[in-house]
Amino acid sequence: MSSKPHNSEPGPSTIDMLALRAYRLGRVQAEMNAAGVGAALMFNPLNIRYATDARNMMLWKTHSWGRYAFLPADSGAILFDAPGSLHQNEALETVSESRPSTGLGYIYGGESLVERTAKWAAEIADLVAQHCGQEKRLAIDRIDPLGANALARHGIELVDVSRIMERARLIKSHEEIACMKVAVAACEAGMWAMHQALIPGITENELWSLLHQANIARDGEWIETRCLASGERTNPWLQECSGRAIHAGELVAFDTDLIGPFGYMADISRTYYCGIGKPTDEQRRLYSLSYEQIQHDVALLAPGMGFAEFAERAWPIPDEFVANRYGCVAHGVGMCDEYPTIGYPTGPGLGNVDGIFEPGMTICVESYVGADAGGEGVKLEQQLLVTERGTELLSTFPFEEELL
Repeated sequence: MSSKPHNSEPGPSTIDMLALRAYRLGRVQAEMNAAGVGAALMFNPLNIRYATDARNMMLWKTHSWGRYAFLPADSGAILFDAPGSLHQNEALETVSESRPSTGLGYIYGGESLVERTAKWAAEIADLVAQHCGQEKRLAIDRIDPLGANALARHGIELVDVSRIMERARLIKSHEEIACMKVAVAACEAGMWAMHQALIPGITENELWSLLHQANIARDGEWIETRCLASGERTNPWLQECSGRAIHAGELVAFDTDLIGPFGYMADISRTYYCGIGKPTDEQRRLYSLSYEQIQHDVALLAPGMGFAEFAERAWPIPDEFVANRYGCVAHGVGMCDEYPTIGYPTGPGLGNVDGIFEPGMTICVESYVGADAGGEGVKLEQQLLVTERGTELLSTFPFEEELL
């Protein structure tokens, strides 16, 4: 690497948060109205964050049923939160009212769970009656069987909110892009710290912790995975980092999966070389192939192109690497991995090919090159913005010159 990456993107004070929140709430409610849904009930903290910008104990609430938002299609949200947390929502114009939540699940209700859930359902049913009239259709992201049955007894029809939310989140506003650039800058600061600290003997966990530290120090939130591996653990991919000491002459590959400032994701992959000596010819071959895949697919992607055409014209993976290829060619990114997930046109893999690239979409282009016969592997990934005239790279962290 020739020099430290430079990112001079706008800081938090330059972002119009009122415009940001108004845009996102408007997107959700427009999709609700298009779907004929009068209200949505959200437990997923990422959905709540997108619609309201309310941020409170996000990771805890991914597996707890103690925080939820009722969002009418024509007004602000009613946010149900822990009784001691209601003050956190006071400054949000997207929240019309904060109420103490009724925690669902055995952790809260114990043996009184049935009665507790019935009380919760009655409160939700009252809101549906107020905001939906005779059309008792409620979009929801997740619910347990007890809660679903309790709502059904009130005559409420549950529909999936995922299409509404994914379509709403698809096109990013100017403010959202600014937020994402701040998240990428925080991520790349951590990537640089990792690059500087990579010496023989450091463990995978110690190296990975530097990315967390850089993110949290800049008001970032969390990292979704632990995808860092060294040496032969780089192949196959999707191995979580460990206490293994990294040796001189090895490759170290990682995928950041970082939820940074403002709750936006920086999803960038790089592969480093550990040591002072020169990489082997095989290491350079793997890296150059992965770099070629990334460059080809980034150059290919364009506004108006269909997902199916993109998948069909994507870089042709040599036969020796097909078995271990990455699960998709590209995917959307926002507050997490988002729609679309574009899989390969043939063979195993994730995703569909229904849709086109539109200006305002943010996309990650993926590459993993590792032979089925073993040895090391290389992981690279770029994050970019689709514009009216092409694409703009959001991830500017340099590639490894000594491996090219």
